[in-house]
Amino acid sequence: MRDMDYTAPGEPAPGNGDHTDGELRLRFGGADAAADAAGHARLLRTLWPSVPVPRVRAVVADEVRCDPVEGRNGAVLCDGDTAAAVLAACGRTLAAVHRVDAEVALGGPARVGGVLVHGDFGPHRIWFASDSLTVTGVVGWGFAHLGRPLEDLAWCEWRVRTRHPDCLDALPHLYHGYGGAMPPWAARRAAMVAKCRWMWEKASRRRDGTAATWRRREAITAAWRS
Repeated sequence: MRDMDYTAPGEPAPGNGDHTDGELRLRFGGADAAADAAGHARLLRTLWPSVPVPRVRAVVADEVRCDPVEGRNGAVLCDGDTAAAVLAACGRTLAAVHRVDAEVALGGPARVGGVLVHGDFGPHRIWFASDSLTVTGVVGWGFAHLGRPLEDLAWCEWRVRTRHPDCLDALPHLYHGYGGAMPPWAARRAAMVAKCRWMWEKASRRRDGTAATWRRREAITAAWRS
């Protein structure tokens, strides 16, 4: 599946997703557009309602039409007094994602020990209610695949370290929300470095000009000391 981005109603929609006529429309392109749309719809339908993803209304050719996503983005709320609650919600949400039947969600066999991995998880992929910290939507599923739980957890930590450096003290809430203790730093950093390399490989195939950026991020992440 291709990487998709999402926005809430009233905000500009990057990528191939937008809100039109009261619904979220996710559009796919290329020779496999119809198959990609069908696969994305299967994924969202498998996740719902265990995970609050956009609920699919219909698949029309190369377009998946869903209920709109409303509320406030977690990247905005991951700051100051609300950072701990946002990251705890991220942890609980990932725990729910990783309990979903990956074989059904991805339409293929799942290896022993593998889980459904979001692939680009962080506060920016969660929407909260406008008047509370209740999760209303988990979006951005274009990189979903079979993997290990630490991939999502460590990548969420990477997003916090790179986008919300003032919230590092709240990071334990991510892992506690997931239901466990923080893994050793060496394991978490290794997972972050591996993910940067994975992003570099994706960018190299897309040839969209971001490959060099991901190479640089990989080197910077590998040099982190905690």
